[in-house]
Amino acid sequence: MLKFTRPVHPGEFLREEYLVPLGMSAGALAKKLNLPRTRIERIAKEEIGLTPDTALRLARFFNTTPEFWMNFQQAYELEIEARKLAPELEKIEPLEAAA
Repeated sequence: MLKFTRPVHPGEFLREEYLVPLGMSAGALAKKLNLPRTRIERIAKEEIGLTPDTALRLARFFNTTPEFWMNFQQAYELEIEARKLAPELEKIEPLEAAA
């Protein structure tokens, strides 16, 4: 049986770990990143994911790495897809068990 963790959208992490503690609005962050306000707002609302462009800008501003941000996006997408594919994945016998 496949086990799942609660997927954490990068927007949730951005909102809860950066914007809220800093008292910063999505619009204020967007301005500092030279991005449209709606892009950061939609990420923070978990409506869209991160792009490499946004990851690079967030990394520069928050003194992290682009990989830090893209790993959140990738982990989120993998978890969501694993849930969708769970019945199909359960049918696949791992190589060591197939012999």
